[in-house]
Amino acid sequence: MNLTTIILAAGKGTRMRSELPKVLHKIAGRPLLRHVYDMSHSLENNRILIVYGHGAERVLDTLKDIDVAWFEQKQQLGTGHAVQQVADQIKDGDAVLILYGDVPLLKQSTVQKLLANVSENSLALLTVTLDNPKGYGRIVRNDAGWVTRIVEEKDATESEKKIREVNTGIMAVQGAQLKKWLGKLKNHNAQGEYYLTDIIEMAVSEQVAVVTSQPETEDEVLGVNDRNQLSHLERVYQNEQSKALMTQGVTLYDPARFDLRGSIDALGQDIEIDINVILEGRNRIGNNVRVGANCRIKDSVIEDNVEILPNCVIENAVIGQGSRIGPFARLRPETILAENVHIGNFVEIKKSTVADGSKINHLSYIGDSTVGSKVNIGAGTITCNYDGVNKFKTVIGDGAFIGSDTQLIAPVTIGNNATIGAGSTITRDSPENQLTLSRAKQISVSGWQRPVKKEN
Repeated sequence: MNLTTIILAAGKGTRMRSELPKVLHKIAGRPLLRHVYDMSHSLENNRILIVYGHGAERVLDTLKDIDVAWFEQKQQLGTGHAVQQVADQIKDGDAVLILYGDVPLLKQSTVQKLLANVSENSLALLTVTLDNPKGYGRIVRNDAGWVTRIVEEKDATESEKKIREVNTGIMAVQGAQLKKWLGKLKNHNAQGEYYLTDIIEMAVSEQVAVVTSQPETEDEVLGVNDRNQLSHLERVYQNEQSKALMTQGVTLYDPARFDLRGSIDALGQDIEIDINVILEGRNRIGNNVRVGANCRIKDSVIEDNVEILPNCVIENAVIGQGSRIGPFARLRPETILAENVHIGNFVEIKKSTVADGSKINHLSYIGDSTVGSKVNIGAGTITCNYDGVNKFKTVIGDGAFIGSDTQLIAPVTIGNNATIGAGSTITRDSPENQLTLSRAKQISVSGWQRPVKKEN
C-alpha cells in the first residue's frame, strides 16, 4: 500500500500557559511538530497531511518550508472531527497513519512495525503497558486475547482500571475502512466531541481484527501537555543523542550536561567534550578535537587536532587543523581560520579569513578582514570596518606585527612584514617591511601640582 500520514496538530495546549501554539514548543531546538514531520518524511511512499488549528498563521509561517498539505480545523471538536477534515483526501487503497503533533519522540522502527499490521481485514493500534496507567484509556481484550474495545478511565470498572495496557491514539487503517467509519462517528458524550477511538468498536463489530504493537519505551509515545512533560522529553532526547555519540567513540565528560540541537554530519575519533557544551545546526568535527566547558558551536567545521577552550561561541565558522580557540572567544559567521591559528581570550572575529600560523590572542576585534600567515595581532587591536552605513575591508599581509591598542581604519592595507607601533591609529596603507606608527608627542610638565580638594 501507499501511505498517507495524517498529523493532528490543532490543539491549543492550555496547560502550557503560553501564547505559542503547543506544537511549536521546542525539543532540541526544533518544534514538536517538526520532529513528528521529520520522522514521517523518512517513511517511503508517504503523503503527509497536517490538520492545524490554534495559532494557524504562526504554525504555517514557522513550518512553511516543509512538504505537506495543510488543512485547518476551525473548531476543535475532537480527534475524530480532526481526521474528518481530510476525509476527502484519503485514498481507498492507502494505509492511513494517524499521528499527533505533540508526540515528538516516536521512532521510525516503531511506526514500521505498526504499519506491517495494516490490511483490509485488520486495523493496527499502538498500545503501551504502563506501571501507572491512571488517566489513560484501557485496552480491553477477550479470553482469546483479541482487542474488543477501549474503555476510558471514567467509564471503567474496578477490574478494568487494573489493566496496564493503554491506548496511545496512534493507529494505522486501510483508507476505505477509515472513511466509512469516520462517517459513522457520533458526538453523544459529555464533551460533545467526535472521538477517533470509537472506530475500534466499529472495527470489532465488523470482524476487522485490531492488531496491536508496542514501542520500545513508553517515552516514545508520551505527549507534551505541560512544561514538565516538555522538560522530561528534552532530557530523554538528549540522553539518546549522548549515548549515540559515546557509542561512536566520543568522550562526554558528563552526558547529562550536553545538548545536541541538530546533527553532526561528520565525526572523527578521539573527541573530548566537557560539560555544558551545546552543538546546534549542522556541524563537522574532525579527529582529536577537544571542546572545553560552556561552549556553543553552531553550523561549523572543526578540523583535526583543534582545541577549543572554555566559554567560546562559534557560529558558521571553519577552524583549521591544529588551531586553538579561547577561552572566551567569539567566532561569528563567515570566519575561516587556516591551520595552527591561535585565537585567544575576549577576541571576536567576524567575516574574516586568517591564514596559517597567525595569532590574535587578546581583547581584539577583527571584522571584514583578510589576515595573512604568521601575523601577530596585539592586545586591544580593532579593525574599524563600519562607518555607520557601509562596511569596509582590512587586509593584513604575511608576517605583519600589529602592536597593542591599534585601530586599523578600513579600508586599509598593511603590507607584508610591516610593523605597526602600539597605540597607533592607522588611516592609510602601511608599506611592507617598515615600521608605521601614529602617536601624539609625549611631554612631561615640571612643577605641576596635582589638584587637591578645597576645605569648606
